[in-house]
Amino acid sequence: MAGVIEHVTEASDELVAAFARLMPQLSPRAPAPTREGLAAIARGAILLIARGADGAIAGALTLTLYPIPTGLQARIDDVVVDGAARGQGLGAALSREAIRRARAAGAVAIGLTSHASREAANRLYVRLGFERRETNVYRLAL
Repeated sequence: MAGVIEHVTEASDELVAAFARLMPQLSPRAPAPTREGLAAIARGAILLIARGADGAIAGALTLTLYPIPTGLQARIDDVVVDGAARGQGLGAALSREAIRRARAAGAVAIGLTSHASREAANRLYVRLGFERRETNVYRLAL
């Protein structure tokens, strides 16, 4: 069962518990989403989960598709794999499924960002064909 990727369409107790465990590994300052928050994500984006060898949720990825004048775009955000399950290919499996879904939807490109300190994740994205862009990234915290 390891590496099974699922598209989540509704929030469950299992999903809430998994995000409570995974969020501190993704962003120590960000609170885990509530059941209502996860339900909203599942309605507004493509929320993918990966199951580890024991069948438990061991990773997640959010894929957003959005139309703009230059074509349908896709964005991958908040990729996380539980520390105990890293090295099993779950991040790659999640990313490949997101790429497959974006391609099937007709997206012209997929964007993502990854902090430089996440060396393994950055190597993975390059292996999957992502190219580093020379750009300025701006953020306005609201």
